[in-house]
Amino acid sequence: MKNSDHIFMQRALELATNGRGNVSPNPMVGCVIVYENKIIGEGWHQQYGGPHAEVNAVNAVPNKNLLPKSTVYVTLEPCAHFGKTPPCADLLVKCGVKRVVIGCKDTHPEVGGKGIEKLRVAGIEVKIGVLEEECLKLNRRFFTFLEKKRPYIILKWAETADGFIARENYDSKWISNEFSRQLVHKWRAEEDSILVGSNTAQFDDSQLNVRDWSGKDPLRIVIDRQLKLNPTLKLFDRSQPTICYNLKENREEVNLLFQALEGKDFLEDMLNDLFKRKQQSLIVEGGSGLLNKFIEKGLWDEARVFKAPTTFGKGIAAPILNGTLVDRFRIDNDQLFIFKPKW
Repeated sequence: MKNSDHIFMQRALELATNGRGNVSPNPMVGCVIVYENKIIGEGWHQQYGGPHAEVNAVNAVPNKNLLPKSTVYVTLEPCAHFGKTPPCADLLVKCGVKRVVIGCKDTHPEVGGKGIEKLRVAGIEVKIGVLEEECLKLNRRFFTFLEKKRPYIILKWAETADGFIARENYDSKWISNEFSRQLVHKWRAEEDSILVGSNTAQFDDSQLNVRDWSGKDPLRIVIDRQLKLNPTLKLFDRSQPTICYNLKENREEVNLLFQALEGKDFLEDMLNDLFKRKQQSLIVEGGSGLLNKFIEKGLWDEARVFKAPTTFGKGIAAPILNGTLVDRFRIDNDQLFIFKPKW
């Protein structure tokens, strides 16, 4: 049977997910305030630059006189530094809360245990590590970004039952069904950026925006080393922020940036540039050559692979993935496989 700490932390986790797609490069955080085993206030980090979860939860408590007798459940260590908002650890100290239960520590260099220390110095009882694995998984993008100095990389493709990602003429429409495609648009709304190579851009004329779901469009990224792509492609329509990484020139227009990189470690340099631009997550949508490069270099954190009953007979082979299957789902007549790296 779950104890009350687990139950209330689970609720905080549920709240935290409401911020998905809206708080990056900040982490998703949920907070629940409990008095005599009843929730009296709850909140989550709703928007980057806006109030943090703890602030929203405290503001939701009708009777502030109960705070000194209450326990605060928060999925991530309260911040201890001034950023876009004041430190949440200071707020909890000011409220004089009795106890704080924390899902996991924050590895951000400006937090890193300082929030916990502030609480304990103030005489507040602190418990750490309740549903820690779930809390770490929730913010795997945030922690990967901090620790690996690059975005969290999601490889995504759809392949036929006979193992092809596209036809011989590079046409890949449509392998997966409409429900799978809708799910892809949901994913786009949840991540910071999305990448395709020049072949996919040219032959699919990809828009890489959110159409079958509600949410923000990701930053569009295309690799065109020699700047050979047709400028009339939808990727260059300036409808949303777009970066074209290349070997030739730096040029900036409205919603369109041409960024030159060195050729030797092109992918690594691109990821470093995205890190500087605070892009916490990246979906790599193709094509097969680009996906295989990421796989060969070990530059991926998750792979989402749709397998459809469609067959092509011949075409461009799907990427070869050396990973561990961690989950699988059926989406009508498609199957979705989720892989993690073996390392």
